[in-house]
Amino acid sequence: MKKLIFIVFVGMICSCSSFKESSTSPQEEEIIIIRKYVGVFLEYRHTGPDNFAGKNIIWIKTTMDSTYGKFSAYGKMCSFKPGDRLFLTRNYYSPGSISGYWIYMIENDSTLSYRVTDYQYDKKVLIKTMFE
Repeated sequence: MKKLIFIVFVGMICSCSSFKESSTSPQEEEIIIIRKYVGVFLEYRHTGPDNFAGKNIIWIKTTMDSTYGKFSAYGKMCSFKPGDRLFLTRNYYSPGSISGYWIYMIENDSTLSYRVTDYQYDKKVLIKTMFE
């Protein structure tokens, strides 16, 4: 009986003992913003490709045009409606198990979204700097 009490006592001590938590890097402790409000949709303009291999670009104008400029996204048509609240989002895409990259999208409150180009030509900045 003494052995059983001793085993239970040792088990309780081991389970309640403190342990040192591993330190995390500062990057892991920072809050990662994945969605940012960029204004209310006003209008869009479409520009076709320069050549056969080019891409169709839509230029999206919002009420915060003076802050962010026009957003350039891939597509032929824009189905946003005037008055839609728009958000810039980023999602981490990892096709393999070793590395990945961020994909930037502009979306409204419902299900419509378009992938934005990595470089915003209107303000001449990389899209990732809008999240820093």
